[in-house]
Amino acid sequence: MSSTDPEPDLTDPVHENRALQATESRVAIAGHPLHAMLVAFPIALSFCVLGADLLYWVTGDGFWPVAAGWAAFGAFAMGVVAGITGTVELLIVPGIRNRSASWTHFILAVMLLSLMGANWWLRIGQPEAAVLPLGLLLSLIVAGLTGVTGWHGGKLVFDYQIGTSAGSSSRPSG
Repeated sequence: MSSTDPEPDLTDPVHENRALQATESRVAIAGHPLHAMLVAFPIALSFCVLGADLLYWVTGDGFWPVAAGWAAFGAFAMGVVAGITGTVELLIVPGIRNRSASWTHFILAVMLLSLMGANWWLRIGQPEAAVLPLGLLLSLIVAGLTGVTGWHGGKLVFDYQIGTSAGSSSRPSG
């Protein structure tokens, strides 16, 4: 490089793009994002379905398939509510919408919600017959996909600060 050549542009395009910096939640109560609050329910309930299916497999007690059916319903219903809030956030917040990681999380969540709905539908009217083998297999898949989808969602929050307040920081000061 000669002394007359201009310096190369070393600016970070993500840092320079203001649309990527607008990541604060707009679907919130007192600054707390609704999507982040709501996803705890379908996550917990999907693991409850798996637990109840496993307990039925081990004990044969007819209580567990009924409990699994109700948990599957709760996981699906709360997943729909969480999905609606997450979809609204995705579509109206530029910093969320402009990140490919957000779309990956969205696609995984839609797949997960479809499987949660199938898991619930399978159990309607025949809770005991639905558990082995298909219900248990579906519960295992749902639990695994819940983990992967949740990991991607957590990555959005912790790595990209998606949904966090503009004035907050995830790193302690001092």
